[in-house]
Parts: sequence; structure tokens; C-alpha cells
Amino acid sequence: MKNEQGMSSLLLVLLMLVLGSLTLQGLGVQHQALLSQANMEMTALQESANAGSLLEWGSVNPWTSGQDEQCVQMALYHGRVCLRVFEDDTVLMMANSGGQFRWLTGVLNNNTLQFDSHGWSDFCPRKEAAQCQLP
Repeated sequence: MKNEQGMSSLLLVLLMLVLGSLTLQGLGVQHQALLSQANMEMTALQESANAGSLLEWGSVNPWTSGQDEQCVQMALYHGRVCLRVFEDDTVLMMANSGGQFRWLTGVLNNNTLQFDSHGWSDFCPRKEAAQCQLP
């Protein structure tokens, strides 16, 4: 009788160890998934901040007059900013960092760039999407 009671206790302990191990393994997988998601969100936030910084830099940059399109690659912000001047003297500044894009509209008035005070947009502000593509 005593041997049988010992075996059932041993099986119960082994069962608890197996269940605990499976639980810890599942928690480890869940932790890795959440860590991966947090890293992706952190990267997206950094790229978003970089795109905003590129637009801010571009709005004070002395762009060369007389060119319809011009771009500057900036390693510091891991992206580039471009300025496009249209025939009606409206301008569109575009910034890209990683997967993030930002646009800022404005006008060219007496060879002076004046950007809209309402700020940047995270969607193409032009009717033709091709006009919002980086050259």
C-alpha cells in the first residue's frame, strides 16, 4: 500500500512540474511577443520624431531658388527632406524617415518661402497623390 501512495504523490509532483514548465514557457513566448511589439512602437515613434525634425529643419533651411525639386539627405535623422515648387507658386515639403512620411504646404511669395501655420500633415495634402511622392 505504501508504495502505491508514494507513486501517486510522485506522479502528482511530476504533473505539477510539467504544468509549471508549460506555463513558464507560455509566459516566455508572450513576453517575447510584447517585447517585439514595444520595439516596433519605439522605432515608429523615433521615425515619427525624425520626420517631424526633418520638416522643421527644412522649413528654416535656405533652399536654392529657381529649382522645382530639391532634396537633402540627412544622416542625423535617418531620412531626407524634399521641397517641390508647383507652377502656381505653391510649395510642398516632404519628409521621410523609415516608414514615416510628413508633408508641409506653403507658398512661394517674392522668392520667399512661407509655410502654412497649421502645421504638418501625415497624409498627402494634394489631389494628385503622385505630387506627394519623394523625387
